[in-house]
Amino acid sequence: MNFKLKVWRQANPDAGGKIETYEAKDIPSEASFLEMLDIVNTGIIESGGEPIHFDHDCREGICGMCSLTINGIPHGKDNAVTTCQLHMRKFRDGDTIFIEPFRARAFPVVKDLVVDRTSFDRIIASGGYISVRTGSAVDANAIPVAKDDADEAFDAAACIGCGACVAACKNASAMLFVGAKVAHLNKLPQGEPEKEQRVLRMVQQMDAEGFGNCTNQYECEAVCPKEISADVIAKLNRDYLAASAKEAVS
Repeated sequence: MNFKLKVWRQANPDAGGKIETYEAKDIPSEASFLEMLDIVNTGIIESGGEPIHFDHDCREGICGMCSLTINGIPHGKDNAVTTCQLHMRKFRDGDTIFIEPFRARAFPVVKDLVVDRTSFDRIIASGGYISVRTGSAVDANAIPVAKDDADEAFDAAACIGCGACVAACKNASAMLFVGAKVAHLNKLPQGEPEKEQRVLRMVQQMDAEGFGNCTNQYECEAVCPKEISADVIAKLNRDYLAASAKEAVS
């Protein structure tokens, strides 16, 4: 298969970027999107050029690092997959493919297709955890958890923090990500003692990072590779309002 690639190139965060054109020739249909880029980069390097920089790690849909916008859609047109799980057989021979980084003020471009998503790490550090002294916590299965709560917590915990929700949202909102991380812990008895503190701190950090607000258009849910439901945003709003009211009267 042969493709024409229109790729965003940017030397560093302060440099201006532009779209450059590359030919992807003799690409196996079973190749993943990242493997296709590997093949193209091999040709660029052999001709003495600067390879296209992109982020990746596990290539198994687990780490969420392969944050590419493909033809205007984060992770590409296939449903419930990360970029590394998107295969070239999903495209037609001869297609022109536009490849850009995730776009958000809170995700500054590092180089080419690589963005800095440490804003997500700072949100997690602000409250996405349970405080227990090492060795003092009882076994997890010693605390009864209602099946519905366990299922909801598990579904929310599937979020890999890739940032596709932010890239898809016209407001660059991180509420699906934050909602998933809050719901995961707040639905469990282990997370109950820090419930109010957690949601207040994580939402405050989200706002401080420059993410926008949710306007309920569900672009985030549509592109999420783990199919996290936008219901977690409603739960986030509910928990945040309850925590804010409790803080105001305390």
